[in-house]
Amino acid sequence: MFWINIKRVLRTGLMSFWRNGFVSVASILVMTITLFVVGSLVFNNALLQSSLKELTDKVDINVYFVNNAPEEDILALQKTLQSFPEVASVEYISSADALAQFKTKHQDDQLILQALDEVSDNPLGAVLNIKTNEPSQYEGVANYLKQNPVLSKGGTPLVDKVNYFQNKVAIDKLNEIINSSRKSSFARTLVLILASLAVAFNTIRLAIYVTREEISVMRLVGASNMYIRGPFIVAGIIYGLVSAIIAMVVFYPVTYWFGPLFYPLPIFLTSGQVGDLRLFQYYLANFAQISLIILACGFVLGGLSSYLAVRRYLR
Repeated sequence: MFWINIKRVLRTGLMSFWRNGFVSVASILVMTITLFVVGSLVFNNALLQSSLKELTDKVDINVYFVNNAPEEDILALQKTLQSFPEVASVEYISSADALAQFKTKHQDDQLILQALDEVSDNPLGAVLNIKTNEPSQYEGVANYLKQNPVLSKGGTPLVDKVNYFQNKVAIDKLNEIINSSRKSSFARTLVLILASLAVAFNTIRLAIYVTREEISVMRLVGASNMYIRGPFIVAGIIYGLVSAIIAMVVFYPVTYWFGPLFYPLPIFLTSGQVGDLRLFQYYLANFAQISLIILACGFVLGGLSSYLAVRRYLR
């Protein structure tokens, strides 16, 4: 008996979907727009995370050592810093490598290159390049280096300088960008989801309003609430799934044509643009996950909206 009722509910739901052609088209159109907004939030979040990651990768702190600093002392400090959970990487750059990088950076400045040639010894010391997991963690590393200076056996400081304090303005600005972006993204997502739910709910409620007399007749002949509600929930789920499929199809040309407009994404730390995410490639690479998210949202949105909307007529 249970399976017979389930079969009847499914059949009635499908019949309701096909029979109410205009209302079904209107519901699908509105829910497609709703799910398109949900999918857009996924792409917006991906763009934001890509840009913030690139900004984070641009920021680091360097520990500059004096020329005669023993390599074993530098490597010991590198090992200590690598043991910190907040430290992502510590790169050792020898004085010879530092000189080679300096020459490459200033290869077009003949005056600087000539001055280096006139100096017999390498004027640059070794460097430790430090990257943390979050920009807010650089201050803790800088304070550790300040409170625990690296000394030679004779008690002479081996660290020439730590450039955190020179980069502090940029790091603080990056922290501000990350925090404000995450907060605004969460608020924007919440508002759009609530608005989408309200629109979808009212659209399906209108579809159910058309059949309010049919619901009254079913109640008069003794149909259970579940039997009455079931076909509308099935129809709502169909609305959601069809809308999700349409939204996924629409995203293909949209990301292909308009994706380049968001590359690179203009977020300014000091100057320039960041963002190495190409929306179309991201869409193709994550098609399964994005499809699952939008289909699940369509399923829940259609079913839940129908369930809540039909309750009014079952009281």
